[in-house]
Amino acid sequence: MQNFRQDLEHFFDRGSERLAELSERWRLHTNRRTMLALVFGGTTLVTLYIGVVQPPDKFPIDTLVTIPQGATLSETAASFDTGEVVRSGLALKILLTLAGRQDEVHAGDYLFKEPKNLFVVARAIAIGQYGLEPTRIRVPEGATTAKMAKIFDSQLQRFDEEHFLKIAQPEEGYLFPDTYFFLPNATEELVFSTMRQNFDAQITAIQDKIDAFGKPLSDIVIMASLLEREAQNTDDRRKIAGVLWNRLEKDMLLQVDAAFIYTLGKGSFDLTVADLKSDNPYNTYVNKGLPPGAIGSPSLDSLLAAVTPVEHGYFYYLADKNHVTHYSKTYQEHLRKKRLYLGS
Repeated sequence: MQNFRQDLEHFFDRGSERLAELSERWRLHTNRRTMLALVFGGTTLVTLYIGVVQPPDKFPIDTLVTIPQGATLSETAASFDTGEVVRSGLALKILLTLAGRQDEVHAGDYLFKEPKNLFVVARAIAIGQYGLEPTRIRVPEGATTAKMAKIFDSQLQRFDEEHFLKIAQPEEGYLFPDTYFFLPNATEELVFSTMRQNFDAQITAIQDKIDAFGKPLSDIVIMASLLEREAQNTDDRRKIAGVLWNRLEKDMLLQVDAAFIYTLGKGSFDLTVADLKSDNPYNTYVNKGLPPGAIGSPSLDSLLAAVTPVEHGYFYYLADKNHVTHYSKTYQEHLRKKRLYLGS
């Protein structure tokens, strides 16, 4: 009996050891299979992310990406693939289809400030998240339409500089200088109409003073454009306006150097004798009256100065090299001040 019990205990001990051994072997194999599955799964995910999900190396940052009106998901996916917005157009199509958004692609211009992965791009076009934010653009007082064209062309991707000049140059002086906020896809037509409407609004605000002055708006705009170039502050603008209107009333030549900046790009101290004798229509040393058109876009201050000139007996003025303006009633006095302040 004692031997039987010992044999039985020995049998169970060996059985337990065998079970433990089998359990350990199963655990080791299970861990190995799990590890292999994890490694395989991780490698697959990384491969998919690198090859499909992450942004392409040449992702179009700060560049308008357009989905044309009526474009299908297939056309959009192909376009985004070609334009390197996504690494795989097929993946974009599958993702939106699985999400049930295959018929919800929003047409329009999109702009991304930084590279975006497949999921972000898919969501953007599915909900119409265009990413367009207004761009602040400053047009300085006195700017010509040619300068405006350069300013807007450098900041607006849909802007056509050549077409803008074609429609804007005939309106020189009538596009108001100001700070504007345009979306990056604004066109030259929108820029032109916005600036022209701003000018009309500014004129409306001072229309009573224009009416009281009694001269045509075209003359006032031209005069204001000269004042914008000739003076740096309100007092000088109003005094110079008085000088120039006085000269026009006496049928004298205006002899304004600023007009040469518009045609020759030269300032007062760069003009030559040949410049002063040229037959250019903007040469106010040869042609009487106002120039044929404005020489830039005047500020509201210059427009007001043109219609509220200081009444005085001055017919001459000059600015010294420190930009201080000196006024004279006679030509002899003007020559004396010219020698005194300019050494000539």
